[in-house]
Amino acid sequence: MDPVRNPYAPGAGQRPPELAGRGRELDVFDVVLERIARGRPERSLMLTGLRGVGKTVLLNTLRSEAINHLWGTGKIEARPDQSLRRPIAAALHMAVRELAPRHRAPDRIDGFLGVLKAFAQRSAPAGRGGAAPKLRDRWQPGIDVPASSGRADSGDIEIDLVELLSDAAAVATDVGTGIAIFIDEMQDVGAEDVSALCAACHELSQLGAPLIVVGAGLPHLPAVLSAAKSYSERLYRYQRIDRLDRIAADQALCAPAEREEVEYEQKALDLLYEQSGGYPYFVQAYGKATWDHAPRSPITAADVRVAAPEAEAELAVGFFGSRFERATPAEREYMRAMATLALVDGEDGGRDDMDAAVPTAEIARALGRKPASLSPARDALIKKGLIYSGERGTVAFTVPHFGRYLRTQPA
Repeated sequence: MDPVRNPYAPGAGQRPPELAGRGRELDVFDVVLERIARGRPERSLMLTGLRGVGKTVLLNTLRSEAINHLWGTGKIEARPDQSLRRPIAAALHMAVRELAPRHRAPDRIDGFLGVLKAFAQRSAPAGRGGAAPKLRDRWQPGIDVPASSGRADSGDIEIDLVELLSDAAAVATDVGTGIAIFIDEMQDVGAEDVSALCAACHELSQLGAPLIVVGAGLPHLPAVLSAAKSYSERLYRYQRIDRLDRIAADQALCAPAEREEVEYEQKALDLLYEQSGGYPYFVQAYGKATWDHAPRSPITAADVRVAAPEAEAELAVGFFGSRFERATPAEREYMRAMATLALVDGEDGGRDDMDAAVPTAEIARALGRKPASLSPARDALIKKGLIYSGERGTVAFTVPHFGRYLRTQPA
């Protein structure tokens, strides 16, 4: 098979040639956009799921849908060591720039940009003893109007963000559309900023303002939001993004191949689903390797078996290995114990090679340690995004098949 014509795309956030199995999520978002356009109240949207299920791809697709509806949009990726103030200012700047050509009152746009500039610059810290901030802190938002005073510049992120988003929504109302802010890796937003974002979304929802936040994060994102504000459980619409079912996985493989006049035998599709588990990233990885090894169409199960070691080797280095290398020896010991305990009993009485949530008490027992002594390793792994705590007293891997990978690695 010609590798130049290989249609599969196993990349981080890279849109696959066929976005299969996400029709429900796209339909829900279209309803949200239409309801807001008609002045109906709607909630912001949160996408949750493991790594490799296509959250970033879906987030980008939803943004494209909003742009097609003539909304102003901006996107950021949260980082645990970064305040939300600057990134969200940049995202709102982009969103309002998209709306500005359709606004009849340029002064209104300039007025908002003055508030936005004041909000963004409020985060610039002074040096010791009142000295000028360091060069890396002399960040400017690239806005050519003077900063306003007295609005969204108090220094209290909750007060400022409520005022800023309310003003942004007013600009969108002027042009009869809306604004959507897309936040990837949302579980990494700091606690104070999460609380402020929830408060702002709460205020906007009460006003019926046409501004929504669309977030994507790991499965414990709802718990992060709930810890910030108790009403967050009712504030957002949550959608869990999971692995593809068999029909969708086959579509993700077959539709791009058919456009290249290539077919799969049924047994090849059976084996590819077994190997990938239906996880979109793995579907693309195994599909790409199989295409490159197959001599001709139709692609057979034998082609899949020949290609599987190459796909697994690539995943072991780029998808699993890079994450494993970030862990300290103590953290690796913790994850290995998790991997052993995460095997679940299959329906046939054997052991199913899928990873279940594991009680932290069992991990401590397996390692012969007191649970409190393992808290630093557990907390560090959560902070690094390698595990998450979906329920109190349990932990699970954020990466599908990570336990399977660990069980193949030498101690």
